[in-house]
Amino acid sequence: MATTSPAPEETKEMNVINMNCKTSRGLTLLEILIALFVLSVGLLGLAGLQMTGLKNNHSAQMRTEATIQANNILERMRVNRAVALAGGYDIALSATPPGGSNLVQTDLNQWLTALANNLPAGDGSIQTDLGTGVTVITIQWNDSKGTGGSSTQTFTLGSKI
Repeated sequence: MATTSPAPEETKEMNVINMNCKTSRGLTLLEILIALFVLSVGLLGLAGLQMTGLKNNHSAQMRTEATIQANNILERMRVNRAVALAGGYDIALSATPPGGSNLVQTDLNQWLTALANNLPAGDGSIQTDLGTGVTVITIQWNDSKGTGGSSTQTFTLGSKI
């Protein structure tokens, strides 16, 4: 039985295939490592975006709470309009909550307590222009958990009673 040797063209093709297999063995591992690196950088970027979103969401929640509290005291003042127009609700920032049991003292005490409980380092002031009846309510709180900006945030609401 005679064995036939492959034609010269076939041996060249087999040698090329064998050379390609030998040189491409480490290449796929390198491609996988590069793909994993790119994926990990993308996931780190996504985690950073998530953290920024959470910080901004917290700041928005605090601004919403300040708006609610400003409208709360404004509505209380509208219920007791005569006293509010006379400046009975005026209070400065960092003032101690008033004691007593009349309506103005109760309203201010409950409002300042709500600010302290619902906003970090929450405080507020009320100033009424006796001539025009325009009231300016200012609320301050610490927003150090927010993104950028200063740690002290201020919300101001002006309205005619």
